[in-house]
Formats: sequence, C-alpha cells, structure tokens
Amino acid sequence: MSILAKYLCWEFFKLLTLCLFVFLMIFHIVIFVGGIDNFIDAGVPLTRMAVYHLYETPYIIVQMLPPAVLIAVIIQFGIMRKNNEIVALMGSGISVWQISRPVVITALFLSLGLFLFSEVIVPYTSSKSKAIWRFEVDKIDLLQLHGRKHIWHKGADCIYWIWRFNDKTNTMDYVTLYFFDPSFKMLKRIDGRQGVWKDGKWEITEGIIMEAAGHHDYTLRRFDRIDLDLPETPDTFVREERQPEEMGYWELKRFAAILKKEGYDATRYFVDLNIKASFPFVVLAMALTGIPISLRLRRGGVPLGISIGLMLCFTYLLVLGLSRSLAFADIMPPPLAAWLPNALFFFLGVYLMQHVET
Repeated sequence: MSILAKYLCWEFFKLLTLCLFVFLMIFHIVIFVGGIDNFIDAGVPLTRMAVYHLYETPYIIVQMLPPAVLIAVIIQFGIMRKNNEIVALMGSGISVWQISRPVVITALFLSLGLFLFSEVIVPYTSSKSKAIWRFEVDKIDLLQLHGRKHIWHKGADCIYWIWRFNDKTNTMDYVTLYFFDPSFKMLKRIDGRQGVWKDGKWEITEGIIMEAAGHHDYTLRRFDRIDLDLPETPDTFVREERQPEEMGYWELKRFAAILKKEGYDATRYFVDLNIKASFPFVVLAMALTGIPISLRLRRGGVPLGISIGLMLCFTYLLVLGLSRSLAFADIMPPPLAAWLPNALFFFLGVYLMQHVET
C-alpha cells in the first residue's frame, strides 16, 4: 500500500469513527427520550435500560454506518479540495479515480464486514434487547408466547387445521385433519376437540370421523379417543415469531421457505431477506456518490456537502421504502426491489465521478 493510500485510509477511518459516534449518540438519545417513560412506568431499573441500549447498539451501527460513510467521505474530500490537495495530486498526474480508489476499496470491505456483522452479532443482540422490552417493559406473560392460532399445515399424509396450538403442553385445540388420495379427492376427515402428543403419537379426543364410502357417499361416526401415527411432531408446529433483524440471512431464508411450504404468504419475508443481503452494500454506493459531490461543490463547502449527503440518505430511504412496498404488493420482484436503490446510487456515483471537475 502506497503512502498516499495509507494517508487516505487513515483520515477516512478517523472521520468515519467520529461520524458514526455522533449518529450513535443521536440515535440513543432518541431511543432514550422515547422509551424512558415506559421503563419508569414498568419499574425497570436504569441499569436494565443501560443494558437495553447496549444490546441495541449493534443494530444501530448497521443502520447508521452507510450515512456515516457518506458524511465522512464528503468531509474528507471536501477538506482536501479546500486545501488544494486534490489539485496538487492531479497536477502530479494522479486521476480522481486513483485518488478515490483506497477509500472505495475500503468501503467495499466495510460492506462485506457489515454483512457478516449483521449475520453474526445483530440477531443475538436484537433478540436480547427485544426480550427486555417484551418481558420487562411491556410485561408480556411468558405463557402468552407459547402457542399459535389458526394454523394451516400441509403434512406428509394430511392437511392440518388447528385453531390453537400450545407448544408448552404439546396440545392442539379444535383440530381438523384432511386426508386425500393422489387425485386430491378427500378420503377421510377427522374433527377433534383436542389433540395431545403422547408416546410418539397424536391422541385425538371427542370428535367425528367422516370417511369415503363410495363415489359420492361418506359415513360419519363419533369417537371418544383415537391414536394417530403421523410423521408430524409438536416441533412441526412450533414457530417463534421474530422480527427479521432477530434472524440471520440463512435463518430468515429457512423461516420464509417454511412459511411458503405451509401455504402462507411469505412475500414480506422474502423481501426482507433480499434487503438483508443488499443493504450492507449501500456503504459502497454511498462512498462512490459522496466523493464526486464533495469535489463538485463550488460554494458552501463542507457544510453544504453534509446537507446534501443527509438529503441523499433520506432519498435512499424513500426509494427503498417505495420499492419495498411495491414488492409487498407483488408489483416488483423482491430481488429487484432490494437491489434497485443500491444500483441507482451506484450508477449515480459512477456518473458523477466521470464528470468531476476540480
């Protein structure tokens, strides 16, 4: 690495650390002001609130790193332009692309690091912070989280409809089982008041069995108890409802695939899955966009550049929110919705870099 590259990277990291710290403090202040009443009303000690903020920090870093990179780049190259360092370097035969290369490469590595950080650290810490909020602030009874309602599940041998499933007691309340032949003709239907998992089988109680008795005829009979040897176990119906930030990329992908397999609309999860993959690389797009903006400003200097940078951040969020909504409505494919904002800012940065005048 040349002396120039080391200098540029060092200055970039100093400014990035400062910008990220400022954004973190602002974000924490907003969270503190918005949540202090909830913690006080719930009687939660301030030490727990401090722990909550600590667990929230990795998620905030993920959200604030792209704007911090953009502002750091604008400040760095704005100061270099003001001090005529850019003119001196270009007078020595070094192009703008060569000057920018160390920072752009650094931004690329930051994007990769941000993805790994989001995959390994953020799911754990986000789960911890949300657990504090759910159980200590909102006072949600842990028992309320055991169970799901109105479940449709396509099993290996039948289709389940369960009004309520309790994973603590392994019981199904008001369950209906549909059995079909290969042509999807219903062979049997079992309605039971309750299903209990015992000794590796489902024990269905107080119900009715409807079985095919001919081409169009069915017979009905009541039962007090029957045992069914089915491949589905209680673990099949256990699903902890979590937010996308509480899951890593592969975990969210499996979760969305399970939802789709069970017949649920998993569009929102597939959209968030693609955004989880694309969002870290906005760091690279922001760096590419920030460099030419700082070099093109003739008046206003660094303060105006920072204002433009913040406006670009809001524009990115606006485009991302719009494309995300279009994907939710099945108007746009999830991969396109996730990568479109990055692509727009990337090509904007490349275009501006090609038309920089110093």
